[in-house]
Amino acid sequence: MYDSELNTTAGAQPLLLRLDSSLSDNSTSRSLADKLADQLIVGGAKLLEQHDLSDGIPQLDRIWLQAAFTESEQQTAEQRQLLALSEKLVAELKSADILLISAPVYNFSIPSQLKAWLDHVARARMTFRYTENGPEGLLKNKKAYVVMSSGGTELGSEIDFAWRYLKHMLAFMGIEDVDLVAADQLMVKGDSQLQAARQHIARLAESAGVKAPA
Repeated sequence: MYDSELNTTAGAQPLLLRLDSSLSDNSTSRSLADKLADQLIVGGAKLLEQHDLSDGIPQLDRIWLQAAFTESEQQTAEQRQLLALSEKLVAELKSADILLISAPVYNFSIPSQLKAWLDHVARARMTFRYTENGPEGLLKNKKAYVVMSSGGTELGSEIDFAWRYLKHMLAFMGIEDVDLVAADQLMVKGDSQLQAARQHIARLAESAGVKAPA
């Protein structure tokens, strides 16, 4: 999952980083993200990397935190090895022009695997920094698409701690141009929400100059 090298020869093509986080084999968020990814690639994007976070991603612990707060010139070989995955994920995110995240809502929030990815890439002086005027995101000029599904939670409502949190974290790192494709409240509204999400993807493709398939 994390063994491939970064693509550094993509020329002028925008590079796409895709993250999937659903644990389900029949995932609505993944299937909708497949459609959107296809349209982005038809429109000229090139896949930089795709991670299935449900395969597992290490959670941060006390030893990791100690390594991260040790100045690089003072880190031991063991600490550098411990931080290697985080720095690889940060490098991918920095290289990407487009970020595509698919996620379900689990217990009103995002899957723990996606939270772990955010913990690995939200690194001071790498993806954000603190200034006299407050925090500043360092990931500029990037586009993000978030495809989210839920059974009963209305995205954007007061009980939504998934989309609102994810949007905040992306903006915190400097990614403010974010489109949400919502397939929420599927247990309540069902097919109408799926159809609305598919139509939204078609509109996004059209706005990018790509004709979506029928």
